[in-house]
Parts: sequence; C-alpha cells; structure tokens
Amino acid sequence: MVIIVRLTEQFIQHLAQKTGQSLKNPRLMAVSGGDINQAYHLATDSGSWFMKVNQPQLLSMFQAEAAGLQELAATETVRIPKVVACDKTTDFAYLILEYLELKPQNSQSERLFAQQLAQLHQQKHAFFGWSIENTIGSTPQYNGRYDNWITFWQQQRLGAQLKMAAQKGYGGNLQSSGEKLCADIELFFSGYAPSPALLHGDLWGGNSAADVQNRPVMFDPACYYGDRETDIAMTELFGGFGREFYAVYQDYYPLDAGYQVRKTLYNLYHILNHLNLFGRSYLHRSEAMIATLLAEI
Repeated sequence: MVIIVRLTEQFIQHLAQKTGQSLKNPRLMAVSGGDINQAYHLATDSGSWFMKVNQPQLLSMFQAEAAGLQELAATETVRIPKVVACDKTTDFAYLILEYLELKPQNSQSERLFAQQLAQLHQQKHAFFGWSIENTIGSTPQYNGRYDNWITFWQQQRLGAQLKMAAQKGYGGNLQSSGEKLCADIELFFSGYAPSPALLHGDLWGGNSAADVQNRPVMFDPACYYGDRETDIAMTELFGGFGREFYAVYQDYYPLDAGYQVRKTLYNLYHILNHLNLFGRSYLHRSEAMIATLLAEI
C-alpha cells in the first residue's frame, strides 16, 4: 500500500505537468503486466492511463519501448497505445501510455489485424537492424546496422543468444550444433532475399488484443527492421491466432514457400531467449529445434 501511495503521488505530479490538468481523485490499481514490470491502471476524474514501473536504472528499456511504439504508430496501420510520458524518479522508472479497454481478439478483429499487419510489413527501410538497442523480454536485443540479413541473424540474433547461453553454463551439444547451424544459415535462403520491414519483434498472442470497437491493438514491441517472416513465425510459436488470420495475411502479402522451414530458424531465437531467461526447461527444445534445422541442410 505504501508503494502504491508513493507511485500515485509521483505519477499524478508528472501527469499534471504533462497534461496541464488538475488530476483529482486518483485511483491506482495493479493489473497484470507480465513477468518483468509492475503494471498499473491510474484513473482520475480527468482520464485514465496505463503504466509500467521498474527500477530507475531500467529507464533505457522503457525509452526503447516508447520509441518502438511511436515508430509503429507512425505507420498508421495497427492501432498502438499512445505514449504519454517516459521518465524516472529517484525510486522508479516508468512508462505511461493511454489506457485502452481491451478484450481478446475474435475472428473479425483477427482478419483486420492480418490485413493491417501486412500493411505494416510493407514499411521498408534502408538497412536491417534499428537506430537503437532494445530488449526482448528483459534480455538485451542488439540492433546493429547490417546490409545483409543472413549476417544480421547469425550475429545479432542466434549468435548473441548462444553466447549468452554459454555464459550461463549451457555448453556441449547446444554450442557445437548451434555453431554449425550459424555457419550454414545461408542454405535456408536459396532464392529468397528478404527486404528490411518494420517488425513488432515479439508478436505472440499476449501482445495483441482488440479495443471496445473491435479494432486490433498491438503493444509491448521489441521493434527492429528485418524479415517479416520473423513476426509471422512468432505468432505460431505459442499459438493464439486462428486460421483466418493466416489466410488473410497470405491474401494480402503472400509468404515465400521456404517460410515453412525458416519459421523454425526464427523461433529458435525466442526459445534460446527463454532458455536464457527461464532456465534449463528450454534446453531440450532448443537442441531439438537445432537438430531439426540441421536435418534440412
């Protein structure tokens, strides 16, 4: 209760400065916000906001998320929560967004989401990567500028995760087979040369929803410019999207036939990240995915 009172005072003061309004009768309610941050719904007589809170030294994580939300919003494709403020006090770093009433997607909103996501993926860029580093979960995600997608995926994605895994003590077969896979990645791109597309970057079912008008909403990004197949692959990793979603996306922006194999290559990044975040329970799956990919070579 003391923490919530302190949060309320700090946020109200900051929001009052941002909005120029007197924010009366604040009510701060904890909401589900994942494993990394504390999340709150702040309601006042003047409006409502959604907030993420963490330690002050993690401000850069929120700043990168805010930049990603703004980059996505600028495309005017999928609805994105508006960024209100991103700052820190001596006690907290925080990201404040507009508050949206959300509900699970249904077939109608998923069809529209597929169309809008296809439009988002047609936002092209001059290089792979991004202008800033961000995080995937709480893991650093490196977004160095590359002209070659294969090299980017080798070094900035799989190579980086394998190095972190080695530092956490996951050696042996994971490292030897992972190194072989990285060395042979180009074999998965015969006849296919992706263009740098704007990506959500962490597009599992929990990071999208529908608003009260049944319009799709997307949030919690880990943005960069890369192969659009990585976003579609992530939607398949943990489920949550129906067949119509994929059918509509295919109608608007057909995928290359090689996607059916490459999606395992792309989802390996996220499973390795789960290994690094949550531990050994993801080791067998990581090794099995690598073995499946090596068998394709």
